[in-house]
Amino acid sequence: MKIAVVTGASSGIGREFALQIPRLYKNLDEIWVMARRTERLEELKKQIYIPVRIFDGDMQRDYIFERLKKELDRRSANIRMLVNAAGYGKVGVFGQIDSQEQLGMITLNCQALTKITHICLPYLANGSRIMNIASSAAFAPQPGFAVYAASKSYVYSFSAALREELRPKGIVVTVVCPGPVDTEFFRRSGKLPNPFKDSVKADPKQVVRMALLDSVRKRRVSVYGAAMKCAQVAAKTVPDALTAYILGRANQIGRMNEF
Repeated sequence: MKIAVVTGASSGIGREFALQIPRLYKNLDEIWVMARRTERLEELKKQIYIPVRIFDGDMQRDYIFERLKKELDRRSANIRMLVNAAGYGKVGVFGQIDSQEQLGMITLNCQALTKITHICLPYLANGSRIMNIASSAAFAPQPGFAVYAASKSYVYSFSAALREELRPKGIVVTVVCPGPVDTEFFRRSGKLPNPFKDSVKADPKQVVRMALLDSVRKRRVSVYGAAMKCAQVAAKTVPDALTAYILGRANQIGRMNEF
């Protein structure tokens, strides 16, 4: 059975991947989608013309991983594409955000992604693809978004290393590093007091379309938009300390500390 696996599929970038993947893989048997919100996954299922298998549950709990592993074994699955899109962020000064909220970011953005990848890896073969959703925040320290940016730096580094490990097997790993995307993400994260962020918000359809094309082209990193590509180049040339200072000013950290 040829399948694609998409986490975080109930909204945003994950949902858009689930919708667009069948256009890339014409011979998929099923798409397996994972997220907490069952009703959202049921709605998504109606919009996809190939069979969709729903794995509803909290990816910060073990049972959903156990269920996935059992189904992969039972179906003798051949995973053609794995998309790790589950994640969230929280804006604010580190010391003022609830510790459980911050640890949850690490659990979902890093630990769950790693665990899903490890579970799925035996079911990937030559020509399979892994797409890990990071962020342009991965390029540099982000005062006011510290834990989120650090978690995405983990995804960026992990993806680069995994790509080299899997190269001999013909498995392509691409890390997707969008800037702000017009999704529900900011409803939970809160809003950075940086007007530039709003001015460069991208359409998730376009971000995903480019990411899939970059995966086909076997690119290591997919970055959508000129502004974010400039940010990537700047992060490589400007020292981290200076970048952190500049971003702290841009995100108005002094103003955040007043509250």
